Amino acid sequence: MEVVDLGRRAYGPALKLQEEYVACRRAGTIPDTLLLVEHDPVFTLGRSAREANLLWTAEELARRGIEVFRTGRGGDVTYHGPGQLVGYPIVDLAARRRGVLWYVQTLERVLVRVLGDFGIEGATDRRNRGVWVGRDKVAAIGVRVTHHITMHGFALNVRMDMANYAGIIPCGIRDKGVTSLHLLAPDVTMEEAKASVVKRFCEAMGKNDG
Repeated sequence: MEVVDLGRRAYGPALKLQEEYVACRRAGTIPDTLLLVEHDPVFTLGRSAREANLLWTAEELARRGIEVFRTGRGGDVTYHGPGQLVGYPIVDLAARRRGVLWYVQTLERVLVRVLGDFGIEGATDRRNRGVWVGRDKVAAIGVRVTHHITMHGFALNVRMDMANYAGIIPCGIRDKGVTSLHLLAPDVTMEEAKASVVKRFCEAMGKNDG
């Protein structure tokens, strides 16, 4: 498993880079790869997203410097921004003889174990994918699989300014909230969270966990 830290990037260029990695993985010229990135502020809408779940006007979005992208991933609307660790695994599921459900559940297990590394008990919900602490989502998951190659992935709120979540109904879920790791473990740093994610992800993929 190769891990590539992209630092902070706008969503559009990072998406283009993802697509390039997917093409290379399909061609067999690179190994399975985990891309890590922090995005500039952006709302992304998945294939099942409803426009009504984006609450701010175009003028308000421009004032706040937030882009909007429609994407090919699953799920509804979510927010990416500084302080959030986004992971884009580029994985050949056929080579692992695994399916999409296994993959999504593995991402959830990885993130639950990451929370455990900081003394936090995370949970999953079959109806609402992602990782939860109580009624608040701390990590979102939205993937796309084409010709058995994965793209998009997960977003873990590490040290997020939560104010921009007011501009959406996160994941289209009205009766639950969102939180950030630093609100639960105040001393956590992005580098510590990144190291935990890499460790737990590589463990899971190395042994075809589950």
